[in-house]
Amino acid sequence: MILPNQLTVLRIILTPFVMFFILTDGNYFNEIALVIYVIAALTDWYDGWLAKKFNYFTNWGKVWDPIADKILTAGTMISLVILGIFNIFPVIIIILRDVFMTGFRSYAEHIRKPFPTSRYAKVKTFIEMVYLNYVLLTYLLMNSSVLPEKVRSFFASMFVKDVIDWGLIVVAFITVHSAYIYIKDNFHLFKEILKIGKS
Repeated sequence: MILPNQLTVLRIILTPFVMFFILTDGNYFNEIALVIYVIAALTDWYDGWLAKKFNYFTNWGKVWDPIADKILTAGTMISLVILGIFNIFPVIIIILRDVFMTGFRSYAEHIRKPFPTSRYAKVKTFIEMVYLNYVLLTYLLMNSSVLPEKVRSFFASMFVKDVIDWGLIVVAFITVHSAYIYIKDNFHLFKEILKIGKS
């Protein structure tokens, strides 16, 4: 298995560890969760960079790389739901949309009928990741057992519940709207892929 694919597998393996350290009380657990999450996020960037630089593109990687991304995102969001930071209903909407779209796109790659990711979908992913990283990092850092009190207070001041709640609603709306636009604009491709799957 080539290195980019190994990094994809590593990202999946790291996800339950991220969740465990986010959800479990213990000395330095917040810091450990942050380090593991950053490592997992960097594998996404690094395997993409490797694939483009050395043309390490495989059918397996095209299918599993986006799945690994969504597993990490979903696992992190579920952890924040369990902690009472995220409302469960927008998270369910986001995860269901990502499961459907990523699953369908991965299936299209599998049967060698890929369709491109829209610019809107890329913007959606960027907004979702910026928002998720903001919430997770401020939560972990304001509860750090290593940082000085003033630094923790600074991150606590950034952890505004109304901003988090409304931000999640905005992300959920953009998530659903981007899926609707994408399906509407590529409906003929969806029909073609479904026909191939039935044949």
